[in-house]
Amino acid sequence: MNETPALLILVAAIFINNILLSNFLGMCSFLVCSRQIGTAIGLGAAVIFVTTSTTILNYFVYHGLLVPSKEMFGIDLTFLTFVVFIAVIAAFVQFVEMFVERFSPKLYYALGIFLPLITVNCAIFGAALFIVIRQYSLFQSAGFALGAGTGWALAIVLMAGLRQKMGYSNVPKSFQGIAIVMIITGVIAMTFMGFAGMISIQ
Repeated sequence: MNETPALLILVAAIFINNILLSNFLGMCSFLVCSRQIGTAIGLGAAVIFVTTSTTILNYFVYHGLLVPSKEMFGIDLTFLTFVVFIAVIAAFVQFVEMFVERFSPKLYYALGIFLPLITVNCAIFGAALFIVIRQYSLFQSAGFALGAGTGWALAIVLMAGLRQKMGYSNVPKSFQGIAIVMIITGVIAMTFMGFAGMISIQ
């Protein structure tokens, strides 16, 4: 069992082991949805909520059903981890989508396509897998999930601000579009790597 304090894991997941800038998970929605700050903030908030909730749910499913399955049913079901985690994430996002549509139509239409997009955000799936690989406890898992979601949201909001600023900049033609975005992403990733000298958490 990992003995790193949950608070330390949370801070490291935001600034040092940022799930987007260190592991490059969730790049597709990061690149597509980082054109406007408002959009980035909305999607980032949704990712924080879904990552935290589904990672904790998957923790309980893994340790409450998959791991003890050999003793309970005589069959080791841990080989279904990937499938079960994806199913939990998809079902939770579907539930949230229906709940928001029923009780807050304005928020539902404001989020638009972003809610379904969260289902295929591999950063959320990656967070669930990391808690298993790193053998985190429940509190550590909650800290990591919150930190991973917040780190992803921070990265996309930073990128959205820079992309809006670039609208007023004279970017060379050969670097316009996705090329300059990838270059800036690399620079931001190197900036976040500067925190690694302070602390490194696995």
